[in-house]
Amino acid sequence: MSARILVVDDEEPVSSMLKVVLEANGYTVVTSPSAADAVRLLAAEPFEVVLTDMRMESDRAGYEVVRAARARPDPPGVVIITAYPLLAHDWRAAGADAAMSKPTQMTQLLEVVDELVQKRRDGGSQ
Repeated sequence: MSARILVVDDEEPVSSMLKVVLEANGYTVVTSPSAADAVRLLAAEPFEVVLTDMRMESDRAGYEVVRAARARPDPPGVVIITAYPLLAHDWRAAGADAAMSKPTQMTQLLEVVDELVQKRRDGGSQ
């Protein structure tokens, strides 16, 4: 069964590129253009991993997505992807599993996603 990934980014070229790369590597991908939409999707559908931009409707919109993901009964792995530097304690305190800078190296992104999917399937905590 293919892992379901939610990609949240208000820049359509970014979310489209991530969707193409992830689908080419066997994942099922749903995209969302905003934190508000992503929160709605997370309340309605299960995902194994969420990749979210930080700055969308607001400078900290990505944290809304992280909170919504962590509120699920079986929370997905969460990766913040941002063009703005984040201190490690900021994203960890928010509940994300990882943070990556834009432009994102696709091989590194795939490694992180693969690891989070495997961790969930093995029943490990996030």
